[in-house]
Formats: sequence, structure tokens, C-alpha cells
Amino acid sequence: MITKHSFGKTGHQSTRIIFGAAGLGSCSQSYADKVFETLTHFGVNHIDTAASYGDSELRIAPWMQNHRSEFFLATKTEARDAVHARESLERSLMRLQVDSVDLIQLHNLVEQEEWEQVHRKGGALEALVAARDEGLVRYIGVTGHGTSVPSMHMRSLEAFPYDSVLFPYNYAMLSNPTYRNDVEQLIDVCERRNVAIQTIKAVARRRWTGSASETEHFSWYEPLQDDSAIERAVGFVLGRKGIFLNTSSDYRILRKTLETAASEIVLPSEQMMETDIRDFNIEPLFDGNALEQI
Repeated sequence: MITKHSFGKTGHQSTRIIFGAAGLGSCSQSYADKVFETLTHFGVNHIDTAASYGDSELRIAPWMQNHRSEFFLATKTEARDAVHARESLERSLMRLQVDSVDLIQLHNLVEQEEWEQVHRKGGALEALVAARDEGLVRYIGVTGHGTSVPSMHMRSLEAFPYDSVLFPYNYAMLSNPTYRNDVEQLIDVCERRNVAIQTIKAVARRRWTGSASETEHFSWYEPLQDDSAIERAVGFVLGRKGIFLNTSSDYRILRKTLETAASEIVLPSEQMMETDIRDFNIEPLFDGNALEQI
């Protein structure tokens, strides 16, 4: 079974693999049910979805009817003002068919103007705190993509005691010295304040090349497909104590990811990772310039 670790100050013992539910947004309920059977087999007990993930919340809902107590349930909102944040949360609760969620996250909060709007009076954070006080959510987190995310998360943690953060973490991204330094500073602060650390894009190979018609896409980026490379990519993340890996929306590699996490985790050497970079043409998904946006 997959190792569990305290999810920050929440105290919940979450599996170190968190199920990223974005891929449920465009699939059938029967397919979603099979995915959940796989998660149950490996003991995954933490789900991460979002209001913007198509029908993902609807696909999760049937499982919540009989298994709600077995999962730490997280969703996200892209709303930046209090009114729309409240509406987004209430809609998510209705779609998930639950009375409350464990974690609500401000989705991809990286732009300066949006950050200021969220944290001022009448901003989204105000509504989420009120919802927490009412028992509609238990914890509040913040997520982001791109190279500016760690520094923005640092700023967010200075403004409010968020319970979790989420950001890209893989060998290619951390090969950028500036990004690595920012990530290390963020992790240090999170560890000292007991803030849960979620990571994404662990098994990313690069952005898609060619036209979408040439191959079927199940994720906005091209994931690794080689089993050994996936093992090393997963090991690179889980080999670091205390951080969580959110799975790819490409569920063709879900079982391999879970199998790796359920086995003895081996932290690959830098030479191994450099060899994978070369052999599989792995590239950073974000570079701070032309590749900053998805």
C-alpha cells in the first residue's frame, strides 16, 4: 500500500499520492468508476478536483454517496471576489453531492492583480473564511502553475495562514537554478509552519509537439510513457520526505504511478535523471518567458 503522511496542519493521514481528478472531466461515469476501483485497490484516500475540471465533480459524486468518509476531498475555485467564490463553492458542493469539502483552494493564483483582489476586503478569501466558519469547508489552500508560483505562494503565506500549497515539481523544472532556489525557500517555510506541500507535473515529458490530430491527448502536456522513466520521475518526488505527488490527468499511466508509489521508493541519482532528460527529450513545461502560460 502507499505510504501515508500527515497533510500539514490538517492532521489527515493522506496517501503521498493524491488523485488528480482533472481527467474525469471528459470521461463517462463507467470509466470514472473503474478509475475509482483502481484508487481503492491501492488505498488512495485523497482526491483533488476543481470547479473548472469539466464534469469531474459530477463523476466523483456517486462515489461520495457511499465512500465520503474514506477520502479527503479537495476542490478549487478560480473566483477572485467574495460573491463569485461563494457561488463557486456552493455549486461544487451541489455537484459533488456533499455537505462540505475538506479543502477549498484558490486555483492558479499567480497574477499580481488577482492576488490583490483575492486578499482585499470583498475578495475571494473573505468568502472562503466565512464558509470555513460555517462548516462548508475545513481548510483553505492555494495553487499555481509557472515559475513565479513559489514566490507568489511565499507572499500568500505571509498574508494568510493557508493550510496547503501546490506547485510544479520535477527534475527538469528544478534544473532552473532560480526556480529551484524559490522552491527550496517555499518548502522550508512550509515545513516550519506545517503547511501541506502538493506537487504537480511529476511525470511531465514536455509540451505537445505537432497537431492534436496526430495523437490522442489526455493531458495538456505530454507525459512520460516509459515505465522505468516513470519510476524514476515518481521516485524523484516521493524520495523527498513529506511532499505529496498529484497524479497526471492521463490515466493510462495512473496504475504505473500507483504501483511505483506502493513499492519501495528509490531516489534516483542526478546522473539517472540527466540521462532521462537526454534519452526522452524531457523539457521544462515553464520557463518564465514564452512557456510561462498553459
